[in-house]
Amino acid sequence: MSEALNDDGVPPAAEPKSNLRFLIPLAIFIVLAGFLYRGLFLNPREVPSPFIGKPAPQFSLAQLAQPDQSFAPQQMQGQVWLLNVWASWCVACRQEHPLLVELARRKAVPIVGLNYKDKPDAAKGWLAQWGDPYDLSVKDLDGRVGIEFGVYGVPETFLIDKNGVIRFKQIGPITEEVWTTKMLPMIEELRRS
Repeated sequence: MSEALNDDGVPPAAEPKSNLRFLIPLAIFIVLAGFLYRGLFLNPREVPSPFIGKPAPQFSLAQLAQPDQSFAPQQMQGQVWLLNVWASWCVACRQEHPLLVELARRKAVPIVGLNYKDKPDAAKGWLAQWGDPYDLSVKDLDGRVGIEFGVYGVPETFLIDKNGVIRFKQIGPITEEVWTTKMLPMIEELRRS
């Protein structure tokens, strides 16, 4: 098989191979490796919430202790408060519960409980056994309100400002460290504003 010759009777020079075909996969690899490396240092409990900085969803639910009375977040207007999502069947709720009881004893901040997908009798028994840190608890029997708040596990706690805007979301139990380094300073600042 003979090679084609150009006008001068010389075989044409080979086309230089493009370095681009090697650089594109290398660039993609470097970007992916960067994302994976950054992920090693993220806290899986700190999931950004799309609700931060937005008004808390509105609802009206029957109170756990007084089912003939209801509660709506508008009743907390003008106060900085916590909405703590809990359940008697929640093992992790027991972990944070002593801290909530202590915060209630110190009157650190009003705490409203959102009893999530629980049986009212079991919830009342749990509070009787472990102590009741809540100014009041409401019954979210079907989990609808929890869904509106973006809850995907219990416990979760929302810090809500005087205007009903969610300012912080704690996924998982509140710890002493989270309370002192994140929540309490934010509560104090929100109270001043």
